Amino acid sequence: MYVKNLRQLSGQAVNPVSRRLRAAALQAYNSAICAVAPARLMRSELSLCNHILAIGDSRFDISAGRVFVIGGGKASAAMAAALEDLLGEKLAGGSVNIPPETVGSTRLVVLNRSGHPIPDQAGVEGSRRIIELAERAGADDLVVCLVSGGGSSLMPLPGHGVSLADKQQLTFMLLRTGASIGEMNAVRKHLSGIKGGWLARRAFPARLINLILSDVIGDPLDVIASGPTVPDPTTFADAMEILQRYEIWHDSPETVRKLLTDGSRGLVEETPKPGDAVFERVSNHVIGNNFTALAAAGESLADAGFRVEMIRDQWQGDARELARNLAARALAATRSNVPVALVFGGEATVRVTGTGRGGRNQHAALAAVRDLAGYDNLLLAMLATDGIDGPTDACGALVDGSTLARAHKMGMTPEAFLQNNDSYSFFNALGELMHTGYTGSNVNDIYLILSAGSSAF
Repeated sequence: MYVKNLRQLSGQAVNPVSRRLRAAALQAYNSAICAVAPARLMRSELSLCNHILAIGDSRFDISAGRVFVIGGGKASAAMAAALEDLLGEKLAGGSVNIPPETVGSTRLVVLNRSGHPIPDQAGVEGSRRIIELAERAGADDLVVCLVSGGGSSLMPLPGHGVSLADKQQLTFMLLRTGASIGEMNAVRKHLSGIKGGWLARRAFPARLINLILSDVIGDPLDVIASGPTVPDPTTFADAMEILQRYEIWHDSPETVRKLLTDGSRGLVEETPKPGDAVFERVSNHVIGNNFTALAAAGESLADAGFRVEMIRDQWQGDARELARNLAARALAATRSNVPVALVFGGEATVRVTGTGRGGRNQHAALAAVRDLAGYDNLLLAMLATDGIDGPTDACGALVDGSTLARAHKMGMTPEAFLQNNDSYSFFNALGELMHTGYTGSNVNDIYLILSAGSSAF
């Protein structure tokens, strides 16, 4: 079980129906996380027979040259360990950048623990080692790049006069704006010597295989980990416009503004674009994503007796808008005469203006509290698949029909905590945070709406 610590409310604060809904939600979450465990995905997607490496429907002959492993992300350690087990002595070496909290080990591939979500010097040094390995590979060699969520922060390599401190400052500013991951990564790519296709150029002419665990809605390859080995369709001008739109251009470090301005004028080389010959030697394989996790959650809930509705439109956008969307769906589900489970996924954004603690899932859950008040047969679960919701130790929060009343008894109102971006304190006081610890995977977030309907669930 991945859920390690969910406080049990005392007395009769949660009714029996809510307890059963909670148990079903926790089991569904655990099933989802198991389904996107990196080692499991690697074993299911890759095989090796007579020097032929099979990845899905693709085949690669690795008899002639060496195999190197590079990359970075929240899942890269487990992916590297699985690849070591598969390739054995064919593996010549490797290095991947991973978060500090990662559990696990490898025999040959170096695991470089680096800063996330704010990049650090360890990440810079690890990125340099990744570049060195990529440049060692020749035309007969194979480079396997392990890419997963968090790779943008974990693989920093600022250049053109931009310092690590400058990049740290800009990253912190971007994280507070509510910018989408695509917008953030368009900026990051144009400050980097490894993102936005530059790693592919360094590895050329070696063959390059990307094994990708996607944490971005729609699996856009150029956005996942800022696309270090795929063409970049964005420009320096795009990066400038994003900083201006979110009103942080003038507060950005002078070196950042100079680089983006010079780049937009053609004074700095653009990131490698579609049609560049280096990408003819690149093969991309998405081995897991948000839908992989959602499907497993849905199967678990169906086994538990729910009529499951899978919502295919993944969420992107403001957390409060997400809360309104989910509340409307939840209230409609209560009118059913049988237990209903709505399974939804995506990744919300939050514009931070207060001084409190929280994450996008906790913030959206808090915004839904008032709309769900009084519905005793209903549960909303907002959960991060990496086990980390924002800069907190929780993966998300739970809301049921009694949440508002219990909060009022403690002198708390949702609106005050929303205004201060302090959803963590609100749910912590109620014992409604979910703690899983770091899962070692990352495929966006899972939203579960469970209703007992009018049945005796």
